[in-house]
Amino acid sequence: MFNFSIARLPRIEFGSGSLKKVPDIIAGYGSRILLITGAQSFISTGHWQIFVDQLHQRSISWQHCRIAEEPSPVLVDNLVKTYSNDKFDVVVGIGGGSALDTAKAVAGLLKEQRTVMDFLEGVGPELPYRGPAVPFIAVPTTAGTGSEATKNAVLSVQGENGFKKSFRHETLVAEYAIVDSDLLTSCPPSVIAANGMDALTQLLESFVSTKSNALTDALAISGLHAIRNALIPLFQRTGNVHEHQEQMAYAALLSGITLAQVGLGSVHGLASPLGAFYRIPHGVICGTLVASATRMNILSMTMRESNNKALAKYIQVAEILCQKRFTNSQAAFDALINLLFEWTHELSLPRLSFFGLQEGALDKVIANCRGSSMKTNPIVLTDSEVRQILLERL
Repeated sequence: MFNFSIARLPRIEFGSGSLKKVPDIIAGYGSRILLITGAQSFISTGHWQIFVDQLHQRSISWQHCRIAEEPSPVLVDNLVKTYSNDKFDVVVGIGGGSALDTAKAVAGLLKEQRTVMDFLEGVGPELPYRGPAVPFIAVPTTAGTGSEATKNAVLSVQGENGFKKSFRHETLVAEYAIVDSDLLTSCPPSVIAANGMDALTQLLESFVSTKSNALTDALAISGLHAIRNALIPLFQRTGNVHEHQEQMAYAALLSGITLAQVGLGSVHGLASPLGAFYRIPHGVICGTLVASATRMNILSMTMRESNNKALAKYIQVAEILCQKRFTNSQAAFDALINLLFEWTHELSLPRLSFFGLQEGALDKVIANCRGSSMKTNPIVLTDSEVRQILLERL
């Protein structure tokens, strides 16, 4: 636990109103930027015009493109081809995970000018990436993916022969992560639910990861406290909404930091093929599977590895999220699983069959779930156990 190394992180500017710092940060790199945003999440708000006015005041020019869906290798390659002859001083991504991952990948390839397929993990030649990357500034407008703190850009090809893989390198880490909780105001409840459960899953899976350490555990615990206090109230728009937004933005940032350092688990292992073969939003996959996957992890460890240290960690998570102490381990496990199922229901997260997954297709999903995330799950699950997770949420 106290023998670890921490990979590169961005410079972090966190807090309400921190978006105002971005134009001056940009100016520190130069006067010409490539701006990549979501389709509407930022530009349809009042923050957009204020931001544009600030750029004009500093004589900063930009090219702007919008990302309407999860990025694909073709999208990234086309953007690189379109803008590779421009001499950008910095790439700025403002939006959800899709916009940030796109901006991160494009920033990494503008000077390289190779197809991103050359560098994707698990597909293609997997050539070593050496850079250099154009400096990248990440500004999340949702609270879930933590992409602002990671070194990987997740790209997807959807369909029967699809895949969901990462372009990953420390050079791709943002120079700055600007986390302004005010930008969450425009998020609809469905986005709050899916992204919030993504952050929860990332914190939980990194906490019980086989690579976890004392530092990432401290961050994960802090993030779990924030989600416990804020996720459901923010979804319901009750209480101090501004404070809830701050806590969820904080939890999401921490989830990105912890996953980047120690990896994830079975939910994200399954999210890769499910997100590739079906048009299921990533956060929805996490939210609908986390309770079942947690139950299976606990059951499998109880039966086969009763001395696994992750069992004690699940008790700790139960006490954090349920806000009570438990007199025995089984009571804690039951309370945690029940709470996760309650949240899944309360946040209206659909079952996998809603998106077209059928029992006959489970073998294909299971055969493609053994990627890097599954390797840091606290126990190696059998195919039968993975199938049970999926069946429970079919």
